[in-house]
Amino acid sequence: MKYSFLILGIVLLSCSGNKTVKVKGSDTEVNLAVQFAESFHHYKPSLFVSVSGGGSGLGIASLLNGTADIANSSRRINDKEVALFREKGIALDSFIFAQDAIAFIVADDLPMESISTQQLADVLSGKVRDWEQITGKHLPVNIYGRQSNSGTHDFVKDRLHIAFSPRAKQMNGNAQIVEAIRADHSGIGYVGAGYVSAGANKGIKVLPVYTTDKVDAVSPLDAAKIEEGKYFFQRPLFQYFRAKDSIQVRPFIDFEQSAEGQKIIKTGGYYPVGK
Repeated sequence: MKYSFLILGIVLLSCSGNKTVKVKGSDTEVNLAVQFAESFHHYKPSLFVSVSGGGSGLGIASLLNGTADIANSSRRINDKEVALFREKGIALDSFIFAQDAIAFIVADDLPMESISTQQLADVLSGKVRDWEQITGKHLPVNIYGRQSNSGTHDFVKDRLHIAFSPRAKQMNGNAQIVEAIRADHSGIGYVGAGYVSAGANKGIKVLPVYTTDKVDAVSPLDAAKIEEGKYFFQRPLFQYFRAKDSIQVRPFIDFEQSAEGQKIIKTGGYYPVGK
């Protein structure tokens, strides 16, 4: 994708009297949010949007402590976080602005073309430590994942009902994982599909995933299957904001939901929310 650095920020040049909306959170969403912010600046130059990543947990914490106006999150806010907002008397509002699919990636010379959910559970939990059990090729399994404050980390863990192997490397973001897999021919990692779409997968391959039968394997890059809800690791992407700030953030949110916003979602490698 166009944006590959770990913590992205746009602080568009401001002048006296101009307002800024601060968006923080999910690394999965940060590239998309940057594209929204750039386009929105042309639509409404009097309202500036700054964007940074750091993980869903950081975004929600920043919303709680007042250093963000919108929290990007690739997971639902959890009960503990809800309780913290209630303790401070902060009412929240939210909406789902796009869908994402988690892509499982390996080096392009690893001899496998798809993977089952059970194999993923065995590999990511550390039960399987050598690719020979799956591919017939003797290579140690190296896992590249996200840190525990990542919504993607939680989503994959919960979807597979596993605890990640303690040997899994915890990376700061999706772009780091992609680069690690390019360099490690026995590695496996998981990233948002937007990071490996639009020709950004040189040196790696995206594994279609199936539950019981290989012929039913679905790629996270298959827009038609995503629209049908057929991919095992697809999920909604959330934005949370304080209810009292609704008027301030509404122009940006409305832009995301506009026809132009939907076009940005599609070209960025993400998927619109179903009707």
